Amino acid sequence: MTTSRRTVIAAAAAGLAASMTTTGTARAAGTGAELRPPSREPFGQLPDGTRVDRWTLAAGGTRLGVLSYGGIVQSLEVPDRRGRYANISLGFGNVGDYVTHSPYFGALIGRYGNRIAEGRFTLDGETYQLPVNDGPNSLHGGDKGFDKLIWDVEPWARGGETGLTLSLTSPDGDMGYPGTLRVRVDYILTRTGAFRIVYEATTTAPTVVNLTNHTYFNLSGEGSGSVYDHELQLDASRFTPVGETLIPTGELARVAGTPFDFRRAKPIGEDIREAHQQVLYGQGFDHNFVLDKGITPRPENAMKVTDPASGRTLRIATTEPGVQLYTGNFLDGSFAGTSKRVYRQGDAFCLETQHFPDSPNQPDFPSTVLRPGERYRSETVHTFGTTR
Repeated sequence: MTTSRRTVIAAAAAGLAASMTTTGTARAAGTGAELRPPSREPFGQLPDGTRVDRWTLAAGGTRLGVLSYGGIVQSLEVPDRRGRYANISLGFGNVGDYVTHSPYFGALIGRYGNRIAEGRFTLDGETYQLPVNDGPNSLHGGDKGFDKLIWDVEPWARGGETGLTLSLTSPDGDMGYPGTLRVRVDYILTRTGAFRIVYEATTTAPTVVNLTNHTYFNLSGEGSGSVYDHELQLDASRFTPVGETLIPTGELARVAGTPFDFRRAKPIGEDIREAHQQVLYGQGFDHNFVLDKGITPRPENAMKVTDPASGRTLRIATTEPGVQLYTGNFLDGSFAGTSKRVYRQGDAFCLETQHFPDSPNQPDFPSTVLRPGERYRSETVHTFGTTR
């Protein structure tokens, strides 16, 4: 089998996915403590009567709640500097709100994360039309992307770690994309409490793939207000400017001297009201940053967020070449979340690791093409901590 040059990560990591089917009870290595698989409880039903489950995982001081609907991270609880837990992921307490209101809260995104111009791309001389669901463009895989599907879920616990293996098959022509795509995503809590996401996919015909997770973070706790005082450090010397419909122009612009310069940590909101055309287009930050590290075989640290109020920190390492910084610009106060508090603009940030938006139409961007016989692989690791 040929391996895609843009999706390979280290052979050591490859062994992880091959062994993800272990279930049952294990003993955490070196601790003698019993580690139990994730627990499951009903979370409600979709309008057509389909059951939705909520899975709960805990390891290393991190607690994670995941839905079978959309692979949604429904809750993510970590302690602050005083050891007090809070849910740092925006979401809802019932299925109905996810169906009716959710702007992709916590969801697995596919087949293609981010935007494709006019919902159209050409591959090997054939043009494909996707659903247009974001102005003139296709966003996050179309109007029924992976975020709106029921995933098969298999729990496991092994070697001090616990996790879920989520899988689905997207048939040829699904949302206009060619090829039958078989997808597997592992959500893993490590013995130290890090949250790892490992994505894999294969196809029966040439296609494009760009998988990500759309968790909305607020390190002070969901429903606590603005994240503009959170300090972000991002190892990215360039970003991809966009036009008025948020499609990249193709330029890799330098961040120096712009509101997009996060190479040294600064509050997310420090420059968010600057009259810069790119900020105006996004109504805040809604842009892809070009990570200095590029595509890497193993996840490499590329960003850190610190909340001065709670002391919580979040580091993100990834194999991907880009990350979409989104500052909840379109949260408009029209619905309340898990805490029964209303979400407003700026109440969360997203850091969606990815290949670049509209890559199928941008020949100078890293390729997102996947062909039969190749395997798509991507990995992102979220590590939580505290400062004094």
